[in-house]
Amino acid sequence: MSYHVQKYGHVRKSGKRVGAAVGAAVMLLSFLQPPFIQVMAAEELVNTGYFGDVAIKGYDPVAYFTENQAVEGSETYSHHWLGATWYFASARNRDLFKGDPSKYAPQYGGYCADGVSFGTVTTNIDPKAWRIIDGKLYLSYDPGAAEGMEKNPTKVTDSKKHWSEVQQTLISEKMHTVWQQPDTK
Repeated sequence: MSYHVQKYGHVRKSGKRVGAAVGAAVMLLSFLQPPFIQVMAAEELVNTGYFGDVAIKGYDPVAYFTENQAVEGSETYSHHWLGATWYFASARNRDLFKGDPSKYAPQYGGYCADGVSFGTVTTNIDPKAWRIIDGKLYLSYDPGAAEGMEKNPTKVTDSKKHWSEVQQTLISEKMHTVWQQPDTK
């Protein structure tokens, strides 16, 4: 989902008008803080933990599908996508991901799907706590939460329902961080 500033300061998100006030803020901040526009792109909300820019703590997203297990990736086979660096166990897996990243990337940017099902943000995930449900990869903070996602189908439904509000929380947190960064110019 992308935000597009339109005439008169309106912002359009996924075909919906967000409003003149938000549009004006985006336009103003785009001049004052160029990183703000990048922060506003909700599809770029990839969980990279507390430090660095590596998604899934360096685990290979393709291996969950092809090897049915969590496999550590290597910096040797990396790819930059949606503001994060993704590691892969092989060049083949990296190339599969590059060909169709949305097929292999975890749902909700790699944030804990169980937390999202409650409308909360859980940054700390365990790459070994995962499930593929209906062809989609879901990561969780621990094996019990991953099992709960699989056993309770309403958790998947609830996480889909709450994701937009969780995105707004993440965007707000990122905006706050950007605003607090000193101007180095």
